Amino acid sequence: MDPMSLEDLGLLDVLNRIDEGHEPGERSVALRERLLDTGLVEVQDGLLRLTQAGIERTKSLKHRVIADAEAALVLKEREEAEAADKST
Repeated sequence: MDPMSLEDLGLLDVLNRIDEGHEPGERSVALRERLLDTGLVEVQDGLLRLTQAGIERTKSLKHRVIADAEAALVLKEREEAEAADKST
């Protein structure tokens, strides 16, 4: 399994921040427009809010982070087991 891209990690961070009520900075006009264009966020009462698609994308990215961490742990355990077998 390929590790999660930096772009996806960055997207997760931005979506989490929006969900917590922190909008992208004023210099992030292009990012804001991309999020609106892709339907991940919408403007409500002048603030960005996650759409249902944004919520689902955030959940998906969070699950991917968890899965990647679990996969890394399994690989580490295998390597440690192989190293222990070789040393005995």
